[in-house]
Order: sequence, then C-alpha cells, then structure tokens
Amino acid sequence: MFKDDARTATAEMRAVFPATPLLRNDLLSARYDADIWLKREDLSPVRSYKLRGAFNAMRKVIPGQSVFVCASAGNHAQGVAFMCRHFGVRGVIFMPVTTPQQKVQKTRMFGGDAVEVRLIGDYFDDTLASAQAFCAQEGAHFLSPFDDEDVIEGQASVAVEIEEQLGRVPDRIVLPVGGGGLSSGVYSYFGGATQYTFVEPSGAKSLAAAVEAGRPTEVKKVNTFVDGAAVATIGVRTFDRLRGISRSDVIDLSEDRICTTILEMLNVEGIVLEPAGALSIEALGDLRDEIRGKTVVCVASGGNFDFERLPEVKERALRYSGVKKYFILRLPQRPGALKDFLSLLGPNDDIARFEYLKKSARNFGSVLIGIETSAPENFTDFFARLDAGGFAYTDITNNETVAQFVI
Repeated sequence: MFKDDARTATAEMRAVFPATPLLRNDLLSARYDADIWLKREDLSPVRSYKLRGAFNAMRKVIPGQSVFVCASAGNHAQGVAFMCRHFGVRGVIFMPVTTPQQKVQKTRMFGGDAVEVRLIGDYFDDTLASAQAFCAQEGAHFLSPFDDEDVIEGQASVAVEIEEQLGRVPDRIVLPVGGGGLSSGVYSYFGGATQYTFVEPSGAKSLAAAVEAGRPTEVKKVNTFVDGAAVATIGVRTFDRLRGISRSDVIDLSEDRICTTILEMLNVEGIVLEPAGALSIEALGDLRDEIRGKTVVCVASGGNFDFERLPEVKERALRYSGVKKYFILRLPQRPGALKDFLSLLGPNDDIARFEYLKKSARNFGSVLIGIETSAPENFTDFFARLDAGGFAYTDITNNETVAQFVI
C-alpha cells in the first residue's frame, strides 16, 4: 500500500517538476572500488528534496484548505513557498529573526505574492510556538517538515525515482538523517530489499539516541552547523517507521570532517552541497570495506549553501585534515626571540595567523599563532624543533571553548 501511494505521489509530482538526476560519480567509484551513484536533490527547483513532502501534503488537503503555515529557517520554508505559489494558496512562513537574509530572500522569491514571511524569535522553539499559535487562531493547516505521514510519503518519491532510474534496487543506500522524513520514507519504500546507512552529524545524533532508548529522545545540546540535519528530537511518526533498524546502521560524522567533502565536491566536481547534503558522501569512507564491488546510492539531500560560510568551511576542513593548527606560544620578550622562532619553520610551513602585543615589565609574552602546512606529519617535526629550542607552547586547535573566541 505504501509503495503504491509513493508511486502515485511521484507521478503527480511530474506535472510540477522533473525527477532529479541519478548520476554515477567516477571519482568516488574509483576511490572506493564500487559503483557509486549520487541522487542529486541539490538540483531540484528549490535545491533540496523538501518540496516533495510539501507537495504531497498540500495536494491531499486542497481545496478544503487554502492557508498553509510552516516554521523553518531553511529548506522546508523554501519548499512550502514554492508549492504555495504553484497551488495558488496562501502561505504564512515563520522564520527566526536570526535567519540569514539569503534564505529569507529565497523563500520570498519562491513564494512570490502567495507567501508572507514573518520573522519571529531568536530561537526556533519561539518561532515554532508562534506558527502553531497562528494556526490555532486562523484555522490554518500546519505543514510539518518531517513528522507527517503525507510528508513521509512525499519524500519516498526519492526512492521511487532511484529504482526507476537505476533499473533496480541498489545494494546499499546512504541517507542523511535529521527529523527522519526522508530516511523513513525511503526505508518504508525499499524495506528489506537493500542495505542502509543512516548518517547524522555528531552534534545532533537524534536517531542514534532514539534507537538506543527505543523511543524519540531529545539531544540536549545540538550543534547547528549542519543546519539541514541538526534536529534535537527525531519525529514520532518517522521513528515508528525506522524502529526496526540496527544501531550499527547509524553512524555520525564530525562537523569538521563533513567540510572536507563540501570542499572536494566544490573544487573537483563543481557540485555545491550544503553540510547536510555532504553527509552521505563523506560516510563512504567508513563503509569502504563493506561496499567494495557494490552498487551504492548516496542521497545528496541539498545544495542551499551560503557562500559567506565558505571561509569557515575551509577552516574546519584544514583543521580536520591536520594541515592547519593553532597554538599559544610563550615567547621571551627579548630582541631576536621572534627571529629564533621563525628559523624553526619548515619550507612548507606558512604563518596564517599571528597576534602579539609586547607587554612591559614581563619576561615572556603570549603569541597566538596559526600555521598551515602541506602535510600533517610536518607538524611532528616542527613541534620537535620547538621542544629542542626550549619554546613553551599549547596546541589549542581542538579546544572548542578557546577556538570559538580566538579562531
């Protein structure tokens, strides 16, 4: 029944937008000795899969409902806006005041005169409460980003298209997980016909927490860097559909590590991915032995990347790769001390950050230094030279508390 409904939803979508491409990636296929395909949801009209669920949920209540509401700071808002314009219905979209202007402008662009954007609250919980209060007052229809059976059914259209485009079910499918709408839809469609890897950011392991507890469980502290998958609690309905999965099928990746894939896909393949969109591709590194010789589909869930974030993404990627480090150097306050330090740098070591203020009446001063090099092992030799030279230093590269203030 679910498969039939998902196929019907997919067929209905064709009047609105074409199927997103399923493309074999030669770079990844050669690297992992496997047949790697990317389901390019970044190439949908709103650069993410979110318009699928919005379309399916809206078509099922129109014409009985003419006002739709959502709370979102990203892709869900854009998908709802696009569909409000398509169906000619009114949309009221609540977004946090802190939402980047790029996302606000794109939501207005996709919705046109059909939508009204209301910026309310510094935090999403406040935004959501305002949206739900508006629904209660106006009798509008609230469109959940994931915890809705019609939304789940709509997201399952990704699986329908994969099967049609590949001509069969892949050996494994790798899915990013936030609230669970996409993953539960695909899992419900393919069932036991394939193997799964569900990928979460390390700062928002809501699916892992739910599997371990046997129920949706709130992650107390969420890192919002991977904004498309940074969900504190997986949906009740989505988890009901995912309940049978094994804990070993759920992995998490650090936010810094994800940045390495964003950069590589951009620089080598010319593919623009948001952090959540890179999750499934970066996960291949953890699956190398399991996928050799197999056909694997990675769902690239979205490409709504604000290029103002690129310097931060590059910074995180370099730190994760071990070719950039920050440390506090205790430098003697005497003539020639800085020259002595500089003489210890290797031929491939480059100073990327240097902050020092000479203080009177002190024998030593503290220097914040950032160094980039060509290979991680260069730092082993560099620190050995520092030790031999009698310099005192503290590596703060992975000290997140310090890093957020000085890096």
